[in-house]
Amino acid sequence: MKKIAVADIENIRIGQTENKDAATGCTVLICPKGMRAGLDIRGGGPASRETALLDPLMEAQIIHAVVLGGGSAFGLNAAGGVMQLLEERGIGLDVGITKVPLVVQSDIFDLTVGDSKVRPDSIMGREAARLALDAPNYRDGNYGAGCGATVGKFGGMENCMKSGIGSYAVQIGELKIGAVAVLNAAGDVFDHKTAKKIAGMLAPDKKGFADASELIAQHISPVGNKFTENTTISAIITNAEFNKAELCKIAGMAHDGYARSISPVHTSVDGDSIYALSVGNIKADKDAVGILAAEVVSEALKCAVYSAQTAYGIIAAQDLSF
Repeated sequence: MKKIAVADIENIRIGQTENKDAATGCTVLICPKGMRAGLDIRGGGPASRETALLDPLMEAQIIHAVVLGGGSAFGLNAAGGVMQLLEERGIGLDVGITKVPLVVQSDIFDLTVGDSKVRPDSIMGREAARLALDAPNYRDGNYGAGCGATVGKFGGMENCMKSGIGSYAVQIGELKIGAVAVLNAAGDVFDHKTAKKIAGMLAPDKKGFADASELIAQHISPVGNKFTENTTISAIITNAEFNKAELCKIAGMAHDGYARSISPVHTSVDGDSIYALSVGNIKADKDAVGILAAEVVSEALKCAVYSAQTAYGIIAAQDLSF
């Protein structure tokens, strides 16, 4: 098994745009010829668009793009711009009078980081799609949907840390599999191999970490009207050939990567979602790919921590003094 760049996986193109001042952006993954896709949502507060298409009972067998964005539900307008650009390029489901691009989207909540009135829109989505097709520009860190990402928010924004978008990919023989993850968790983040905490809720004096799970255990009374201001969203990409049902299973197995790296995770105040995308025809066992999917997700989350830069008055792991 060797490490590769996520861009080394054929038939997928990734473009990103962001508004640095407003701390928001979007990341668009496009497969011009169409890709099979599955989805598993385990958080209680997702912001998503057209995800019903990925139910194995639905008729559509392929989609053309996945948008990962900021702006919470407001940012779902970005998919409209992606559709516009793809239609102009002749990419989509042929319905006779035009081609309809099938585009799904999931967003993180980043409104408390920068300018809450600026969100990804159709203009930003269109530009990210153009870059994906004409000049792919994927980068880890404070880019695209990771621009305003943060972690460790159970104690409030004053004790959180800056995170971002991260990626990781591997190749075994002809099989390639990778992940792109936008880390915006309420909980703490750990290195899944060493169990060392690498990001999360800071102590009030900022000289060490606090414990999000311990804080929750101290406040067990029911809380109504919780504000779902978190969500970690990811896309698994593989050149192995799977159908929608198999990809939904792989996406579900990939959530093990979240569970190994984030604590607590899959809460009612998160919208944790993972897409699984099949962009090739390599034959592979779905369980083996699911196990690899969990591994690349955990590594992508670690990348999101270490590639993030301190911004908006929120410290990143690379600048911690302890």
